[in-house]
Amino acid sequence: MRRGIAATALVASLALAATACGGDSDSGDSAGGPVTITWWDTSNATNEAPTYKALVKEFEAANKDIKVEYVNVPFDQAQNKFDTAAGASGAPDVLRAEVGWTPAFAKKSFLLPLDGTEALAEQDKFKPNLIEQAKYEGKTYGVPLVTDTLAFVYNKALFEKAGVEAPKTWDDLKKAAATIKDKTGVDGYWGSTAGYYAQPFLYGEGTDTVDVDAKKVTVKSPAAEKAYGTWLDLFDGKGLHKADVTADAYAHIQDAFINGKVASIIQGPWEITNFYKGSAFKDKNNLGIVTVPAGSTGKAGAPTGGHNLSVYAGSSKDKQAAALKFVNFMTSAKAQETVALKNSTLPTRDDAYTDAVKADPGIAGYQTVLSAAQPRPALPEYSSLWGPLDDELPQIASGKESLDKGLGDAETAIAKLVPDFSK
Repeated sequence: MRRGIAATALVASLALAATACGGDSDSGDSAGGPVTITWWDTSNATNEAPTYKALVKEFEAANKDIKVEYVNVPFDQAQNKFDTAAGASGAPDVLRAEVGWTPAFAKKSFLLPLDGTEALAEQDKFKPNLIEQAKYEGKTYGVPLVTDTLAFVYNKALFEKAGVEAPKTWDDLKKAAATIKDKTGVDGYWGSTAGYYAQPFLYGEGTDTVDVDAKKVTVKSPAAEKAYGTWLDLFDGKGLHKADVTADAYAHIQDAFINGKVASIIQGPWEITNFYKGSAFKDKNNLGIVTVPAGSTGKAGAPTGGHNLSVYAGSSKDKQAAALKFVNFMTSAKAQETVALKNSTLPTRDDAYTDAVKADPGIAGYQTVLSAAQPRPALPEYSSLWGPLDDELPQIASGKESLDKGLGDAETAIAKLVPDFSK
């Protein structure tokens, strides 16, 4: 969802890349000491990183010949930072990469193919669609660490008070929002203007921003125009909160939901721990989680997100061997269970969904919607396509641009990102 920052802002960060790199031939073990590998973790430094740090210590205790230098890199900086470091042969040995980054880095030969390695020794334990999403041109370049998708999340108490059920379609949502407003005084729904959060509307009309097989930009196709029209309608009407196009919109929407000031939003499982911090969800069972509403096709879909662990192709052989062992450990059923219990994130393998993990209603709820998650196509530029939408959708939602003009501008910008695609 949130893309990296501009490469020009990375000059100051190159010192970190130079001191925390795995690309040089000096493994730090010339005197017979442990092999030192560097891991760039892109998880939330406050809510998630402590769990990963503890697992690093556990790994080191079980593998005295390997030392892991842990570096937490802000998610919104990591993509460009790794791209710069890898291009200069100074990248970390292991990267926690958002799933959309994997094909882009693989295309540049920055990542080590993992097929047949220790990292994928238990490949059959992982959800097949997540392994498929970690591939590029037939080779696997990442091991799924956590997965996610968007869901319709709602305040059960407010819905019950209004006498409405979780919506099956976007039309149902519009009607429910009006009833919730009448019965409770609270807005029924608050939508996002971010491109990623508009994906379910596209999937509900059987389309996407691009058609990879046809090599065509489809963000302004009739189906897409219908999808974005439905999205736009959900900012105007009784019980439908007006669009927030400020820089803090994400925080505003989240805060309103967790404190009972709005009855429903579209959100991902990365916010489970924060849901529980709000006054509305002191009772965790008040959190309702269902598949996003369906479009006119009758089908519902949401984007598959999450993170893979990848190994840098430029690392020395001994570092790569240590990195593969580390990736195997971090993506094991035991480690994934630990992460799920501590961080409330979704495992990528079925054997990590233990009874203890499923006791968390947030995780159990999101697990039920994973079947509607649509894997991203193996297009290296795909994740960057939300950028133009992040620019145009707020303009459309605020009334500063018409839907036709905004989508037209997005089409032009996307076409530049995939120049071999037709309009």
